[in-house]
Amino acid sequence: MQTLRNRLTYESHADPLHLLNSRVHEVEGRGRIGFALFQAARLAGPVFWIMLAHDRDRLLPGSLPEGVAGRLHFIEAPGETDLLWAVEEALRARPVSLVIAAPEKPITLTAGRRLQLAAEAGHTTGLMLIQEGKGSNAAETRWKCDPLPSPLDSTRHRWILNKNKKGTTVFCDVSWNGATAAVHLVPQARERCQPEDPPA
Repeated sequence: MQTLRNRLTYESHADPLHLLNSRVHEVEGRGRIGFALFQAARLAGPVFWIMLAHDRDRLLPGSLPEGVAGRLHFIEAPGETDLLWAVEEALRARPVSLVIAAPEKPITLTAGRRLQLAAEAGHTTGLMLIQEGKGSNAAETRWKCDPLPSPLDSTRHRWILNKNKKGTTVFCDVSWNGATAAVHLVPQARERCQPEDPPA
């Protein structure tokens, strides 16, 4: 089974699942929290997870990948404006490696640009867990992540990069058990983790 890791050699000598540093990315879909935890497991250093105080989508200690619990810091925001402010401040802070946030409302272009400037200033990666269709045009990339139903394997996911400002889009069928930073391509679909054909 083929394994993808941080230093994976790929056609473009870049990891297709890597999130560019100093930029803010977005992920939507039912598997967005799993994708965020996968990214947290791949990076060293502090990780901030910022959520609304009334958000019921909470992480359980036993559900965290190896090595993440000791680096993960939760921040609760009373409202959307406070959440975006906290994200901006965390992105500027050093040596934070990853800032994850779960807004409810659409991210405006102005707010998205402010977050990008903060990420650049702090050399930090941001990942916004957005509701379907509520992202910002300022996002560096946008992923759609969903579990892939299988009677034989409950760890399968489909991760689709459907927006990429600096490269091609890709889609990957992967198997990730949620425990480590290693992710495996689904054996019968190894060719699926590849750039999609450009539009004609």
